[in-house]
Amino acid sequence: MAVQRQGGEPVASHDGIERVFRSEYGRCVATLIRLFGDIDLAEEAVQDAFAVALAQWPQTGLPPNPGAWITTTARNRAIDRLRRDASRHQRHVQAQLLLERTAADEPEPEREGEGAVSDDRLRLIFTCCHPALIPNPPTDLSGVQSGAEAGWPCGARV
Repeated sequence: MAVQRQGGEPVASHDGIERVFRSEYGRCVATLIRLFGDIDLAEEAVQDAFAVALAQWPQTGLPPNPGAWITTTARNRAIDRLRRDASRHQRHVQAQLLLERTAADEPEPEREGEGAVSDDRLRLIFTCCHPALIPNPPTDLSGVQSGAEAGWPCGARV
């Protein structure tokens, strides 16, 4: 299964890795299902382990026991995923508590000079579309479809 490089170090061919995949995939998935009790987790972890093998084995060569290498790598990937999922749940719980505390507090008082519009972009739109900025405001808007036709700087619909 291993091919020799010019320097004499073993290198795995894609055919060799494919043979390992065909012979070891089922065993590795079955082992991880027994360990974790989750078919999806087991299959994804074994697929990730084979992706790592495809990247690593052509340079380093096949390990002495490829099935054990795949199983160990897949088990470590599955444990990492379970830890990530567990910490994600804790972060969501903490965020929910923070949100509830913030919602229970009184709303922030309005800043001096801010008025009713707190979004800067929305305030800018209102400023640009202010009627005082229109040089010659139309007196009759019948038949005008948009503010651009009326000569308004914002081009808003009438």
